[in-house]
Amino acid sequence: MKHLLEHSISVLKKSGTLLYPTDTVWGIGCDATNYNAVKKIYELKKREETKALICLVSDFKMLQQYVEDVPEMAYDILKYANKPTTIIYDRPKGIAENLIAKDNTLAIRIVRQGFAHQLIKKLRRPLVSTSANISGESSPKSFKEISQEILKGVDYVVNLQNENKKAKPSTIIKLSNDGMVKIIRK
Repeated sequence: MKHLLEHSISVLKKSGTLLYPTDTVWGIGCDATNYNAVKKIYELKKREETKALICLVSDFKMLQQYVEDVPEMAYDILKYANKPTTIIYDRPKGIAENLIAKDNTLAIRIVRQGFAHQLIKKLRRPLVSTSANISGESSPKSFKEISQEILKGVDYVVNLQNENKKAKPSTIIKLSNDGMVKIIRK
């Protein structure tokens, strides 16, 4: 595991992209503060840059570093969530510009365990996480469903193929600083 973490960090620091297991599905990721690395992911997925990607952080402290003002309600939602929950926040900061949606929001999930959590803690920056598929195609439910185009398109494939056997996407909630709450995906 240590070798996988160290090699992943090395790839990320060189503006590289990874295929890695998250707390939900297999994800394509990069350093969320690196504009060129984020651009590579949009190109690999054949996805318009107007369709924002999700970021992963390791804890509340890191979340506060990259969001101007975390609403109090976010802490309550995340404290009581019984499955991985992504929240769309207003006014992100310190993130690659091409990750921020036109309405100045960013979807962020706190990862509490597993390889992705360890990787984020060691990198000390948020990671991009988007499903390991070409835009418009169905998301792979296991490693073996990931297309060759994705496998060959990333700079490094983290060899943890037995993780995420029953992977499911996270819940997504849009939380505005004015108190509005909207469930995007259950």
